[in-house]
Amino acid sequence: MKAIDLKFITSCHATVTSYSNSLTTTGFNLTTTGITDMNTRNNAAGLTPYIERQISLLKASGRQRTAETYRAALNSFRHFSHGRDIALCDITQGVAGDYQIWLRGRGVGDNTVSFYMRILRAVYNRAVDEGLADDRHPFRHVYTGIAKTVKRAVSLDTLRRIRHLNLSRRPALEYARDMFIMSFCLRGMSFVDMALLKNSDLCGGMLYYRRRKTGRMLSVAWTSEMQAIVDRHRGRESSEYLLPIIRGRYRDVRTAARNAGYNINRSLKRIAAIIGLDTPLTMYVARHSWATLARNQGVPLTLISEGMGHSSEKTTRIYLASIDTAELDRANSRLIALL
Repeated sequence: MKAIDLKFITSCHATVTSYSNSLTTTGFNLTTTGITDMNTRNNAAGLTPYIERQISLLKASGRQRTAETYRAALNSFRHFSHGRDIALCDITQGVAGDYQIWLRGRGVGDNTVSFYMRILRAVYNRAVDEGLADDRHPFRHVYTGIAKTVKRAVSLDTLRRIRHLNLSRRPALEYARDMFIMSFCLRGMSFVDMALLKNSDLCGGMLYYRRRKTGRMLSVAWTSEMQAIVDRHRGRESSEYLLPIIRGRYRDVRTAARNAGYNINRSLKRIAAIIGLDTPLTMYVARHSWATLARNQGVPLTLISEGMGHSSEKTTRIYLASIDTAELDRANSRLIALL
């Protein structure tokens, strides 16, 4: 009996091996890896799972900011499609055109339309390279350029009015105003960098931080104006964060910072209405206003670029090594004193 069983098992093994080899020859793979790869390809045939996969890869490689832009594009397209997925091979010029019409119907500007389209185009081209779709050039007739934007900055007089506005009875507006002024005092620091500042970043009268967008280390002299804002909004609960932007415990602090930014910008719009300002007031306006005022006060372009952490400009990189940080701090103190 044992001999018969052994012959039977040997025969079955030979048959399975032969069949497996024939399938492999014709392009199939019965190994666990092969089955997983086939499942991945099948699951990735839809736009949503494919972009989700790209987002995971971006996060794994440390490209958090790019992953967030992919997420924003996916959310926008899913809103357009009412949550329904679309196969990558079904993305046509008609679909892209309808999406563009939908975006413009919602009041979206040219650069935002281009932002979404360029991300979707990059995703689609990658899928084409991986053999998941034929290249039908679906984004050929939609806007993917870069429109020249009107830079937003407010005057010195407006900055002074914002700073001295009595908002003591409106704490939400006072808080938003103070975060706006704090950004200006910190040489136009971006909001996400402000939100992620920690108490440990402040040492010996200097604030040291790494700019999230470029990865560069920067330092700013800490002033009494900055300390006054921190003291005014210091919460009862202890926190590792220097500024009262991220409150409580969050698994994703960048999402928490982004949500806080939305709330602050809404309050800034109300402040703009109070002072009769036509220009939309946002946290970004503080950043650009610092640069504009610095230029108007004769601060050299190289110092302005260094102060804002602009490491992508070739001209700035040439002069980075020779910039005197003390001179930069003196220039920043002069700007703060003007308020």
